[in-house]
Amino acid sequence: MNSKSILSFFVILVLFPVLAWSQAIPVKVVQASDGSWNLMREGKPYEIRGVGGSVQLKKAKEIGANSLRTWGLENAQAILDEAQKLGLTVMLGMWVPQERQGFNYDNDVEVQRQIVSFKKAIDQFKDHPALLMWGIGNEVDLMYTNTKVWSVINEIATYAHQVDPNHPTCTVTAGLDAEEVKWIQKDCPAIDIYGINTYKDIEGIGKRVIDFGWKGPYIITEWGPDGYWQVASTSWKANIEQSSTEKAKVYEKRFKNDIVANKKQCLGSYVFLWGNKQEHTSTWFGLFNKDGYSCEAIDVLNAAWNPASLTNHCPQVLDGQLNGKRKGEEIFLQPGYSYEAFIHIVDVDLDKLHGRWSVVPESRDLKSGGDVESEPPSIPGLVKKSKSNSARIIAPETEGAYRLFYEVTDGHGHYGYINIPFFVKKEASYVSKKKMWFKPVTELNP
Repeated sequence: MNSKSILSFFVILVLFPVLAWSQAIPVKVVQASDGSWNLMREGKPYEIRGVGGSVQLKKAKEIGANSLRTWGLENAQAILDEAQKLGLTVMLGMWVPQERQGFNYDNDVEVQRQIVSFKKAIDQFKDHPALLMWGIGNEVDLMYTNTKVWSVINEIATYAHQVDPNHPTCTVTAGLDAEEVKWIQKDCPAIDIYGINTYKDIEGIGKRVIDFGWKGPYIITEWGPDGYWQVASTSWKANIEQSSTEKAKVYEKRFKNDIVANKKQCLGSYVFLWGNKQEHTSTWFGLFNKDGYSCEAIDVLNAAWNPASLTNHCPQVLDGQLNGKRKGEEIFLQPGYSYEAFIHIVDVDLDKLHGRWSVVPESRDLKSGGDVESEPPSIPGLVKKSKSNSARIIAPETEGAYRLFYEVTDGHGHYGYINIPFFVKKEASYVSKKKMWFKPVTELNP
């Protein structure tokens, strides 16, 4: 091989990844003769088994996911490249500014500046083979008044179609509302797919989509447990969070009844949240803990998408009590007094379990729409004589609202959790310490 050939060979080796990843894979939205909708990727039906987030992508692939969703363009190149390596696709989000966060859609200069930046992103990423579709805007309808935003979304989507014939466009609303359906149909004709973020109100979503007049395809772009705005609360307005096991049952039911059952219009879903974050509590939406351990809802997805890879299961958290009262009951404690806490846990694999307890003040940094919240720190020194399923808790000295957090791990990368809201009040009646026994599981979970 002469020097010129060696140089050419070297150039090919260096450029091969770029050349290999510069060819778009065509994705189309197609309506069948029976009126049903399909997403076609490279000419083959593509049902979205998606995760909402860009972390733990090897785990996503392992459980049978085939796609991920982002909300913005941060680290887009790296995310697309990693997805391509793993055989995943990406619904690439463009965070169209929201009115509730201070953006003014009557400011034409700022609007045009945003549009130009999104057009540049479309030019940059349109040929990446991991790209599945464009996600143009997320929940721009949340607490908004200026409907000009829909025209902006349509302008971005129109440009995407002009320069990129290979990828459909989608916009996402906060829940499903008949008024938003009308606005999108009227002002966003360049949008191909309706994206819906929905939690407890996912139940019956297929019928409501039809009733509200959306005739095209849709994706459930966020779904998961009951939202903190959808649950019962204590008298001091602490929202009562489902345990990891309660959430797993909800994920299983909703996936079967409200996603799989609506395949005629529903192209698939992106489960929320594929990651960990503070939103009202540190555990409300995240499918992983801070150490990267996965919770029971992921077992549900694993069983649905790739059951052969599900060889070890998450611990189940069936019930929790503090001072003889169960989660959700009115629990008042006296400052400085000690109380017994018990958790009913089961592990079907009979793994050795380790429990971790903490007392945390009720969060005061509460936002909406998933905006960043600060996590209140746990209070040291309040957990005494803890075991895997029981502990003695000292009530904080300061009056106010708190939560007792419990997390159990199994040594195999899995965890379960529960938190119990309580209120410290000096005039609370004191109940002396005593060991509690647990009723059978059938009675605890009718």
